[in-house]
Amino acid sequence: MYPIVKRIIDLAGALLLCIALSPFALLAALLIKLDSPGPVFYRQIRLGMHQRPFNILKFRSMSVDENRDSSQTFGDSPGVTRIGKLLRRCKIDELPQIINILLGDMSFVGPRPSLPDLPTQIAPQYHRRYSVRPGLTGLAQTNGNVFIDWEERCKHDLAYIDSISLITDIKIVFKTVLVVLVGEDRFIRTR
Repeated sequence: MYPIVKRIIDLAGALLLCIALSPFALLAALLIKLDSPGPVFYRQIRLGMHQRPFNILKFRSMSVDENRDSSQTFGDSPGVTRIGKLLRRCKIDELPQIINILLGDMSFVGPRPSLPDLPTQIAPQYHRRYSVRPGLTGLAQTNGNVFIDWEERCKHDLAYIDSISLITDIKIVFKTVLVVLVGEDRFIRTR
């Protein structure tokens, strides 16, 4: 029953956030255009539920470079723009994924959608992370995110799947707010 309730909450929440955050989204778009040439949005193929590929949307936080490696980047990685550092630090670059939630590609809470090559790099027992919709935030993102390796992230993803509930989702959303306010590096916790 909870997957149906979760989808209804996702739709209602995404619609409300689209309206409430539209002024911030417009400001972010303007700052991106003023800071560096290129498109406002960045699209990338990611894997969703059942490893179905979809285009994830983000505000562009890096300069345009067709030859750049698409691996994990950080706020101080080469190519991150001035406004991109701020967008990343405050997670504003992720706001367009509300559209992915409306489309049904994502949920507010779940394992982060992975790059297409991740299933070949992780142990088969971690493929269960693809049994639910990927999320804008998740247990791994509130326990270290980019500061922990993929095996640890996958362990957090499976722990989330094993305890999925409305209460779990609410706790993760509130902890995500704390992470955004004080930084990911303060919440590193391995399983």
